[in-house]
Amino acid sequence: MSEADNKVELYQLDDPQGGIVRKLADGLSTQIFAGDLSMLSIVSIVPGAMGEMHQHPEEQWGVVLEGSATRYQGDIQFEIKKGDFYRTPPNVPHTMKGGPDGARVLDIFAPIRREYLKPGEGFGSSGD
Repeated sequence: MSEADNKVELYQLDDPQGGIVRKLADGLSTQIFAGDLSMLSIVSIVPGAMGEMHQHPEEQWGVVLEGSATRYQGDIQFEIKKGDFYRTPPNVPHTMKGGPDGARVLDIFAPIRREYLKPGEGFGSSGD
């Protein structure tokens, strides 16, 4: 085991310092924490804000930490609230719209999304 493998990486959901910052769209921002095989993204959505429909080859799980939203996945639309979690299979188009109080969502990607390893704007694409 190398020293790098033995270091402690400890973060706090309510104060996500040290993450990679991305503005996904107007009213949607995220802080990203990447490991070797998976990635966490803490997404904040203001009330009524909506991202663009997009897809990627990585599997994605989402956990609603606060608030509520409408999830669009493929041709299905469903309401989500604090405590709900869902899976988005690879290459399925999806997006989300913040509810009346907005939402905070923890997204988990496997494998990591390489385009999210750098600060920037937008949802990125596999070609980035």
